[in-house]
Amino acid sequence: MKKVYFASPLFSEMELAFNAMLVTKIRQAYPNLDIYVPQEQMEINDKNAYADSTMIAQYDTKALLESQLMIAVLDGVTIDAGVASEIGIAYQAGIPILGLFSDSRQKGADNPQKLDALQEVCESQFPYVNLYTAGLIKLRGEIVSSSDELLEALKGYSAEKNK
Repeated sequence: MKKVYFASPLFSEMELAFNAMLVTKIRQAYPNLDIYVPQEQMEINDKNAYADSTMIAQYDTKALLESQLMIAVLDGVTIDAGVASEIGIAYQAGIPILGLFSDSRQKGADNPQKLDALQEVCESQFPYVNLYTAGLIKLRGEIVSSSDELLEALKGYSAEKNK
C-alpha cells in the first residue's frame, strides 16, 4: 500500500472541513492509498493538548519521510508556513509532490483588461504563490487547480508504485 502525506493548513473550521472532505474523496477513489493526515493525529495535533515544536516537527517529519507521495494544499492568502516547510522536506527527500491551488482568481488569464491591470500598482487580478515553493513542487511533481484535477492526477501516482 502506497503511503501519502496530506499537507494542508488545519487551524480553522473551514480548513478542517475541506481537508476531511477532500481526504474522504481520495480514500473512496483510491482505497489502495494509506493517507497520513496531520489533523487526524490527535496524539500530536490535538490543539487542546500540549505538544512542543520539536515534538510536532519530529512526529510529522517521520510520517512524511515514510511516504511515497505528498499532496500539498496551497490555498490561502499565502502558502501555509508548515505546508511550505513540509514541501521543502519532501523535495529534499526526493518524494513526489502533487500540489492543489484552487484559487478562482487564476481564471481569465487571457482577459485583456485583467492583463492591462497588471501595469497598475495594486491592481493585479491574479493570486500570488511563492515561486520558490511552487518551483520545488514542479521539480518533483505538478500543481493542479481543482479537487477533480487532483483526483485525476492521483491515477498516475497511485499506479506508479504499485507496478
